[in-house]
Amino acid sequence: MNIVTLLPFIVLIGAMFLMTRSAKKKQQAAAQMRNEMQPGTGVRTIGGMYATVKEVNDDTVLLEVAPGVHAVYAKNSIGAVLDDEEYNRIVHGDGDLKIDAPVVPDDASSLTESADAGKDKDADEDDVARIDLGKKAEGDDAEKAHDAAGDEPKAKKTDGESDAK
Repeated sequence: MNIVTLLPFIVLIGAMFLMTRSAKKKQQAAAQMRNEMQPGTGVRTIGGMYATVKEVNDDTVLLEVAPGVHAVYAKNSIGAVLDDEEYNRIVHGDGDLKIDAPVVPDDASSLTESADAGKDKDADEDDVARIDLGKKAEGDDAEKAHDAAGDEPKAKKTDGESDAK
């Protein structure tokens, strides 16, 4: 046989070997991480739940998922063992977060303040008086609106009824 004919097969087998080798290394590192767990360390499960290790057995781990709430998990379900600083930052919000991007507020008040800076206070008070964002009651206000427009209110449909005749 010619070497050119065998070359694609050799490359394919080499690529498969390299992929399985890296996957095996990752599995071994994860198993070693799970075996080095100690009671008191913080962990993240593969489902994304953060908990504290209370007890480590051969195949299982006892986790405290909330104060006084314990659950037994398989060792394979531990996705990451976290150091104390990272665990406290994530779970308790301790530590300073270093964020380069601007922080977005929970409400839009800061977004409207800069736009309204050029207006005077009387104009702002007029805007507040004109804008009504409240939800109106369906019964009384709907009848008033129909009376003002000169229309008669239509009978309301109930579930299962349609306009088809």
